[in-house]
Amino acid sequence: MKVTKVQELIYNLPIEHVMKKDVITVTPETTFRQLKELLRVNRISGVPVMEGEKLIGIISIEDLIKALEDGELNSPVGQRMSKKLITVMEKETVIEAVKKFSRFRVGRLLVLNYDGDLTGILTGSDITKGLLEALSLDYQTDEGQKNSRIIFRNDIISDQTSLILRYRIKERDFKNGGHASSCIKHALERLGGESQVLRRVAISSYEAEMNLIIHTDAGGELVTEIRPDQIIMRVTDQGPGIADVEQALRPGYSTAPAWIQELGFGAGMGLANIKKCADSFKIESIVGQGTQLEIVINL
Repeated sequence: MKVTKVQELIYNLPIEHVMKKDVITVTPETTFRQLKELLRVNRISGVPVMEGEKLIGIISIEDLIKALEDGELNSPVGQRMSKKLITVMEKETVIEAVKKFSRFRVGRLLVLNYDGDLTGILTGSDITKGLLEALSLDYQTDEGQKNSRIIFRNDIISDQTSLILRYRIKERDFKNGGHASSCIKHALERLGGESQVLRRVAISSYEAEMNLIIHTDAGGELVTEIRPDQIIMRVTDQGPGIADVEQALRPGYSTAPAWIQELGFGAGMGLANIKKCADSFKIESIVGQGTQLEIVINL
């Protein structure tokens, strides 16, 4: 599988770097007439509804159209606002927003911090703009760092050369989700890893790390061995195991509980994405005992 720079960035770019931070909001008492003018002037299609400092709903241009059809321009938006809020966390990476856009088919996502405060709003165009800016910045950084990298395969020679990176991943630790995979990627960058390899490793390690956070009862371990000819990632946990491995490998299949999926995780693409990126992929799982995953990417 060839992984593009854009795909890699989606797995590494934090949502807070691409979201709109100056969020236009309304109150439940705002009328649809006032909303109509607000959307027109600012050229937006929806806004959050706030009651004081508390986020209580969202109102969109679709709601405005219905109010127009029913002749209710003077009615308050609080009567028609949606209370089902689809949110993401500002520290999460863009991939989690992409998964939510795909799952819920919405035009915007509300961005919260870990205290539950509204800190931004995110649309598909924000992601596109952010990715283009990151691509430009990343290119400049790459050019500036080329001569400072250590070339692992050329500079370190022995009968058996390898570097072991070991990370303990805690269950339900969404706040630090992606930290281990980011560390692995940065280590490979310093060792002179080729861009295509870096991208495949970044996606594989991120999906494996998130699986440990989402699906295990006591976390697990992600160990990456970097050799001159290949990179081997071994992921282990002690439960709960996978009942049907073949089914789990199907894109879209997920055993994540509803509350995990409401957070935007567990979209059922993790193992499928890992398998696509790997040159060799092995998985062994016993219900009640745990799962072992081996991912090999050749250099």
